[in-house]
Amino acid sequence: MPHLLIKDLPRYECLLGAAQTFPDLDPSACEVFMHVLRAGDEAFRVADDHLACHHISPGRFTVLLLLLDKAHNCPKAHTPAELADMAGVTRATMTGLVDTLERDGFVTRTPDPNDRRMMSVSLTEHGKARLEAILPGHFRRMAMLVATLDENERRTLVRLLTKILEKAAEIGKPTPASATPDVPPAASARS
Repeated sequence: MPHLLIKDLPRYECLLGAAQTFPDLDPSACEVFMHVLRAGDEAFRVADDHLACHHISPGRFTVLLLLLDKAHNCPKAHTPAELADMAGVTRATMTGLVDTLERDGFVTRTPDPNDRRMMSVSLTEHGKARLEAILPGHFRRMAMLVATLDENERRTLVRLLTKILEKAAEIGKPTPASATPDVPPAASARS
């Protein structure tokens, strides 16, 4: 699902004009932000189109990847809670993903031998084979997407995007006390 629904981004001059009405609008920051979102949406679309050809959702694909120990190309078990944390989703979402992957024979759940209340999720041979069918094309698409950048540009882009990710983590979610109201105080008093 795209996050930015504007296909043709506004020109910088339009952002300068908007800054006249909205003094908090920093035109260059807004331009960068919209380009980051737009590029992210397009990168997601490229990956999602490939996964759709393999009849697997991005969420299910992510779980399969998390279960593959990339260093040794072998399956590695995790608890559903660990998988949820690693994927950045709720435990309920992960339970649904694991349920459908288990139903399709891509993963299996087994009780932990030390704590029978805990379950471990493991990749099956069928799941590993599915990943091996998907990954070559997935990696080719990644490479094609950034083929226009040389190595120095790629390193620079990673460094810059990392700075944005760090700032996003620092900003976090607003708390009710720190949230800026969408309606000016005078207007809300009249409501």
